[in-house]
Amino acid sequence: MTLLELMRRNAWRKRPRAVLLMFSVSVAFLIYALTASFTAGSQGAADASDNLLGVFNKAGRGLPLPLAYLKRIAAESDVAAVAYTARMRGFVEVEKNVVVVSAADPRAIAAANGEALGLTPDLIAALEEGGDRVLVGSALAEAQGWSVGQRIGVTSQMMKADGSRNWSFTIAGIFEGADAGTDTYFMLARYDAINAARARDKDTVDAFVVRPRAGVSSGVLAARIDALFANSAAQTKTQSEKQFLEAFLRQYADIGLIVGLVVAAAFVTILMISVNTMLFAIRERRFEIAVMKVLGFSGERIVALVLGETLFIFAVGGAGGLILAKLATLLIGPEFGLVFGLPVLLKSAAIIAGLGLLTGLLPAFSAMRLPIVHAFRTR
Repeated sequence: MTLLELMRRNAWRKRPRAVLLMFSVSVAFLIYALTASFTAGSQGAADASDNLLGVFNKAGRGLPLPLAYLKRIAAESDVAAVAYTARMRGFVEVEKNVVVVSAADPRAIAAANGEALGLTPDLIAALEEGGDRVLVGSALAEAQGWSVGQRIGVTSQMMKADGSRNWSFTIAGIFEGADAGTDTYFMLARYDAINAARARDKDTVDAFVVRPRAGVSSGVLAARIDALFANSAAQTKTQSEKQFLEAFLRQYADIGLIVGLVVAAAFVTILMISVNTMLFAIRERRFEIAVMKVLGFSGERIVALVLGETLFIFAVGGAGGLILAKLATLLIGPEFGLVFGLPVLLKSAAIIAGLGLLTGLLPAFSAMRLPIVHAFRTR
């Protein structure tokens, strides 16, 4: 019998205890994987860009800025591209089914952030074919069951010039985003069509999107843009995409602290349970360990045997928790910004190995130092 086979058999020696311990490990890693997927997804700031700047109204992000600011920002020598957006919130069919329409100039938004959003020339051309055309993000299209060519209606808080709040669009295409962490739970419409039809705030935008030239410090450029409008009626506050998302999340809570506390509590609990269980298992097998020593098993092999047993338990339990987390992210849907990607998987694997070794250290050294005579006397 090989050492690996002996590890596996020892782990399954008491099947109910092994199953319960693996279940506890699975729950701990299910919690970790879901929270890590949240921070890695579009709701977090981990994958946000430091080089893409957003220019907002300093008095509040909900307040508009004049479209006329565009020329002054574009005139800055260190600006590679600049676009503008006006966001319109509304719902489809029922009030709980909220969607967001971001109105922009198609070519300008493609130049500023088209690569990250996955805006191809064909998609931009399709959007420019008509004022009622929209591009829908893949996450939103999947959640709503929409397809290209479908006619959709949005009831918005933005009133039209005719007094109606009902906006109608035709889906011209679906954009995928550069990677899984890109937010695609919104629609992209033409600013000129939205601006012409709305009743209030004509020729204003919610934000400008600025991409600095290569080698230009985003912080320095942000300060220069804000200085342009320091004496204007609508002063600006320029932030990177990452800074904006971090500030937005901090309005509600310190997400990083909450996630850290939840994960730490789960892992500390499972560590205490596992160490106590393994110590009890070693006490049960004192006679067998003494026999192994008599047969020539060295202290190092005894330690390896116990560590391998705990690693096996954590590997099986952790894998089960990660599989459940992956299924949960698929079932919940992309609108919650959960991204179970390779970074989450690699971190989870490292934690599984670390906790497995840490859990087995005390029981392993206890088994290694067990006196043979004392073990036989307890028989």
